[in-house]
Formats: sequence, structure tokens, C-alpha cells
Amino acid sequence: MKSKNVQLSALKESNAKNTYTKTRRKKQNGFCYKLVKYRVFLLMLLPALLYTLVFSYIPMGGVILAFKKYSYAGGIFNSPWNGLKNFEFFFKSGQALLVTKNTVLYNLLFIAFNTCLQITVAVLLTEVKNKHFKKISQSIMFLPYFISWVIVSVIAFNLLSFDYGVINSIIEKLGGEKINFYTTGTVWPIILTLFGAWKGVGYGSVMYLAAIMGIDTSIYEAASIDGANVFQRIFKITIPLMMPTVVILFLLAVGGIFKGNFDMFYNLVGNNGVLYNYTDVIDTLTFRALISNNDFGMSAAAGLYQSVLCFVTILLVNKLVSIYSKDYTLF
Repeated sequence: MKSKNVQLSALKESNAKNTYTKTRRKKQNGFCYKLVKYRVFLLMLLPALLYTLVFSYIPMGGVILAFKKYSYAGGIFNSPWNGLKNFEFFFKSGQALLVTKNTVLYNLLFIAFNTCLQITVAVLLTEVKNKHFKKISQSIMFLPYFISWVIVSVIAFNLLSFDYGVINSIIEKLGGEKINFYTTGTVWPIILTLFGAWKGVGYGSVMYLAAIMGIDTSIYEAASIDGANVFQRIFKITIPLMMPTVVILFLLAVGGIFKGNFDMFYNLVGNNGVLYNYTDVIDTLTFRALISNNDFGMSAAAGLYQSVLCFVTILLVNKLVSIYSKDYTLF
């Protein structure tokens, strides 16, 4: 009897401990417990959360302008509905297909060129052994990112001007004929790509540098012992191990493939009608229409059109990437 009582009491005690453990685990997995436990981290996250909420989510309410005939008296919510007429203006303008094509092709060119250039710069910087030269080079490449596109447009004009441009002055001194860049549309894809790369290569290479720095140095040491040279280490170790970062950044870039860089296109090209067929994108067309017609509904419709296309594109590309490897996808 005593042994049975001892066994029963031990069993009850064991059950009580298990119940207590389960209850404690539930509490630890609870929202309130985690809220208190990680309060410092959540407070650090709060400014970014508020910024995203105020500038990305609250403005989504303005999407209804795409389906309204906006009036100052009625405001956003009391203006009359007009169905899809705002979209009709965009598509019946005769420029919808052209600017969509220009936007996509320019972004594909920018993504391909900038990604290759930024990876190359990041790899070359990691191979440089002189710390002072590395820091100076990185600072020089990073500096253009902080220069306004307005200033860049002035630099571009002084380089490309027909009468006083540096490039035409050099061509003239070498005995060649001057090129009127501001009436020659075929050269502008190259010009825009080069200026975009010059301005963004330093900032864009930071993520790739971080990815390379995260690679275990023992792998390089083992490769060196096995006799691998610099190029073999780059193509067999560095680039394959940084591919997840490359793919994620590529997916994020593809998400904005229907968004033109308005600052770059508008400041470098301006209202030069001769170049519209070669440089006009959705953003610049929408801006001109808004300025000339003061039609907020049409600009909201164009913005919604861009956002939907970007959303569909990133879903499609993410699905294609998942077929190759699910480890490289965003979600």
C-alpha cells in the first residue's frame, strides 16, 4: 500500500510539473509576454514602423482618386465617382504603350548594368589589400549618391552642350564633327544608364560588400592551400556564396520595374519634346499631364496602373525563382 501511495504521489507530482511546464511555455509564447520581453527592440523598431505607416500605408486611401473626378470642394472622399474614365485618358492619349515600353526597357537596362557593375566593384574592393586606398576609393564612389539630380543635370549639360560642352570641345579639337546630344535620341539610353550607374554604384555596392564580408574566411584559406588563384576564388567561392543576396536585391529591383526614376529623367531631359519617343516614361508623362490639365484623378490612375503591374511582376518573378531554388525567394 505504501509503495502504491508513493507511486501515486510521484505520478501526481509529475503531472503537476508537466502542467506547470506547459502553462509556462504557453505564457512564454504569448503575445503579451513577448511584448514585454522584447520591448527594447520594439521601441527601436517603432520609428521605422511609424515612417512606413505614415508614408506607405495611410496614403493608400488616396487610391480611390483613380475612380473619381476630383474637385477641391469635394476633396478626396466627397468628389463624384467617374468609373474608369481616368484610365481612359491615359490609354487614349496614344502614349501609354510607348511610355510603358520605355519604362520597362530602361529599368531592365539599369538593373542588368548596375547589378553587374556593383558586384564587380564590391569584389574588386574586397581584393584590395591597401586599407587606405580601399577607404578612399569607396568614399569617392559613394559621394555621387548624395548629389541631387538637379546638380547632376547641370554637370550633364556642361558635358553634353553643343556649343560649350566638354565632350564636343574635345571632339572639335580632334577634328571631328560636334554631336547635338539634345536632339539625338538614340544616344540617351547610354547617357541615362551611365549617369544612373555613376550616381548609384557606390551605394548599391554596399549590400554586396556586406554579403562578401559575411563569407567564412576559412573557405578562402582552404582554397589558397589547394592552390586556387584570385580568379578561381572569385568565381568559385565569392560569387556563388553571394548569389542569395544578388537574387533578393534583383527581386526588389524588379518590383519597381514599371516605376521610372522621375528625378533622373525629368532633370536630365526636361521638357525636350524631341527626345520624348526615346526618354519618356510613365512618370514624366503623368507629371506633364497633371501640370497641363490639373487632373489629379488621371495621375492617381497612372500610379495605380504602375503599382498593379509592379505587384504582378514581382509575384511572377518570385514564382520563377522558387522553381529554381526556394532558398532565393522573397516569400
